[in-house]
Amino acid sequence: MDSVALASVMPTAAVLAPATSPTIVLTQALRAGDEAAWRDFHAAYAPRLMRYLLVVCQGREEDAREALQQTFIRAVRHIRPCQTEGELWGWLTLLARCAAADLGRRERRYLGFLTRWLPHQTDPLPAPPDAEQRLQEALATELAALSPADRELLEQKYLGDNAVRELAETLGTSEKAVESRLTRARQRLKTAILNRLRHET
Repeated sequence: MDSVALASVMPTAAVLAPATSPTIVLTQALRAGDEAAWRDFHAAYAPRLMRYLLVVCQGREEDAREALQQTFIRAVRHIRPCQTEGELWGWLTLLARCAAADLGRRERRYLGFLTRWLPHQTDPLPAPPDAEQRLQEALATELAALSPADRELLEQKYLGDNAVRELAETLGTSEKAVESRLTRARQRLKTAILNRLRHET
């Protein structure tokens, strides 16, 4: 069969070539750092992801918003071309679940170091079933109200698992001075949380 006859029975290249999907165009633009694409991406997916995270976070709006922010931060760092909208959404929900899980682990670690002191208080915490949730909310609020220096020190010690010696080296001070700062910061945080819980009862 000559080339003319072959061409008459073969589909054209344009027919064979798959149409470029909007999703691959979008994700390739995101990967290239296109600011307009990022704005469109955020506008399209932020409300949907927020609804998804509200379910994952069991209705805790503050946690869902923080997890949403972390989801987009991770997406910026690791965006990859996706062929279909379903593939992109599946990847985003994976990032969202991981962000929510990390947030939960961080809260549990904070609660762990905080509740080591609370059983020694004369005033009890609110009774179950809402005690843990109220403690989490009070912790988040009062932690944010600490000075940046105190908050960073507590986070480095209790979330970063840094030893006092390492903190002292980083800060250029003595271990005794770091221990004193940690003690004062813990006491301020504990007092603020207990006061908040008492006033809420």
